[in-house]
Formats: sequence, C-alpha cells, structure tokens
Amino acid sequence: MNRLVVGAHYGMRDWLAQRITAVLMVVYTLVLAWVLLRGQPVTYPMWRELFTHGAMRVATLLFAFSLAWHAWVGARDILMDYIKHDGLRLTLQVFTLLLLGAYVGWTIQVLWR
Repeated sequence: MNRLVVGAHYGMRDWLAQRITAVLMVVYTLVLAWVLLRGQPVTYPMWRELFTHGAMRVATLLFAFSLAWHAWVGARDILMDYIKHDGLRLTLQVFTLLLLGAYVGWTIQVLWR
C-alpha cells in the first residue's frame, strides 16, 4: 500500500527550528543573567560597557533573530490552524512578518547606533 502524503511538509523542519531557537534563547538568557547577577549593581555605564563588546552585540542579534523565527513559526502555525478565511490569514501572516522584521531592524539599529 502506497501512502500519499500531501500538505506543506513543514512538520519536522519547523519542530526542529522551534527547538533550536528555544535552546539559543535559553543559553543567551542564562549568560546574560549570569553577567548581570554577579553581585554588582546594574547601572547604565555598566550596561553600556557590556554592549560595547562585539561578541555581546552579535549574541544579542542572534537572540533577536532566534526570537523572530521562533515567533514566526508559532504564529504561522496558529494562523494556519484557526483562521480559515484565506484572505484574512494571508493578511495576518504578512502583518506578522512585517512586524517581526521591524523588530529585528529596530534591534539592529539599537545595537549598532
């Protein structure tokens, strides 16, 4: 018996993307928490010094990309599952993509300004 599989075939790739981006975000959060909770008070000069290092900027940008991708996969799946009207679903998906792109662009502007 041959099995015919139809659909978008997102399953495994998206499942893996969700897990990888979640791990990246957890690692970043733990490193940032360790840096900030070492006993010294968090002040603006200390915060600014932390983000003058290129590695921290790149790590933060990787976090932002991971967060955007993670959010996109989740939002897209929710929209595909619950919004049955094609036009409305497409509109919401485009709006979500534009919003996430704007957030990542804003992050880049903040980090390298």
